[in-house]
Amino acid sequence: MSLPNTPRPLLGCIADDFTGATDLANMLVKSGMRTVQTIGVPPSTAPLQADAIVVALKSRTIPAADAIAQSLAAHAWLREQGCRQFFFKYCSTFDSTDAGNIGPVAEALLDALDEPRGEQHGFSIACPAFPENGRTVYRGHLFVGDALLNESGMQNHPLTPMRDANLARMLQRQTKAKVGLIRYDTIAAGPAAVREAIERLRADGVRLAIADALSDRDLHVLGEACADLPLVTGGSGIALGLPANFRRAGLLAERTDAAQLPRIEGHAAVLAGSASQATNEQVAAWRGEGTNARPSFRIDPLAVARGEAVVEQALAFVRSHLPEPVLIYATATPDEVRAVQQALGVTEAGQLVEATLAATAKGLREMGVRKFVVAGGETSGAVVQALDIKSLQIGVQIDPGVPATATIDAEPLGLALKSGNFGAVDFFAKALRQLEGGSQ
Repeated sequence: MSLPNTPRPLLGCIADDFTGATDLANMLVKSGMRTVQTIGVPPSTAPLQADAIVVALKSRTIPAADAIAQSLAAHAWLREQGCRQFFFKYCSTFDSTDAGNIGPVAEALLDALDEPRGEQHGFSIACPAFPENGRTVYRGHLFVGDALLNESGMQNHPLTPMRDANLARMLQRQTKAKVGLIRYDTIAAGPAAVREAIERLRADGVRLAIADALSDRDLHVLGEACADLPLVTGGSGIALGLPANFRRAGLLAERTDAAQLPRIEGHAAVLAGSASQATNEQVAAWRGEGTNARPSFRIDPLAVARGEAVVEQALAFVRSHLPEPVLIYATATPDEVRAVQQALGVTEAGQLVEATLAATAKGLREMGVRKFVVAGGETSGAVVQALDIKSLQIGVQIDPGVPATATIDAEPLGLALKSGNFGAVDFFAKALRQLEGGSQ
């Protein structure tokens, strides 16, 4: 599972979902860090050679106590790997509820990092901004494009409805730690000004501070200012500024091969479970009209609940279209999602869709599918677990926040794991082209 000619890891990352993990790993690879993503905490403590390691958890929507336990286990494993700095990655739309899990996990990681250093009340920033994908933070408020978070469509999210764009207020509801703010005007003054603001906040008892960011320049400034912080938290965007710190310290060499992946043979398929607006548009673009239509099979959760053989039907549909790629989707409009949730229950409906797409993925692999495009964080997690994938090597970017990846196996699989809201309208077709071509 180790990669050749790479040092012990410098940056250890903990991501609260699978697509978020690949999003972060993509950012690190673009900055020249050879990156491996593990699926959960590996059972072995044998050294994993890479510049950065991202441990992908499925902890975003589980009970806060379980999310804390999983995150602390990941942190302990990464510390054994020799990582010098740690990063807790969550969604660029700050997906969580008033009960957690961002605040409780961040606070627990700060506590764990305090102990070996003999410190008390450690400090970290919290910055979900990802300007390249339209996520910016201004005066502590998160925007998606030109809309406040709670007016962006995220207020309709089935599991983490985002109804407050004021992140400092929301984070304070999640944690006992005192929450502060590092404003845009401080960040505009440069890294030294940010470091001074951090010291003032720490002196005032603040442990977590929302950081504004309107541009990639702001993210680079924040990254440089956080060089000495044991823990950084945020979306993948903040990782833009972290690799340069290791280069300035003489710990990270320049690389030209960080995104290299093997060429993968075999059939391809697309699996979509996200109900986001972006994925709905991508599904519509794939299905098209007339001569532009491409084959697709819709998963009906109510049919699954009735005991119909939906997985077998989906696989038969794919088999009838091979070698042409097929889309298998449960993506639906907000009204359709609400109707299913009312009939089955919110949790039950989500688990049913995930289990069905996961079982479909296993059947696809048995019929020779080796390249998978998967839309939705929860769906990606279920598919990765169903395929028993342990680790991924991260390749080139397909769309902002979404890289091509390959399993580190004798017979590798190619995967593109997409957060629901990410990707252009033609993402599915672009991802398949990239997986087909590899990167060498």
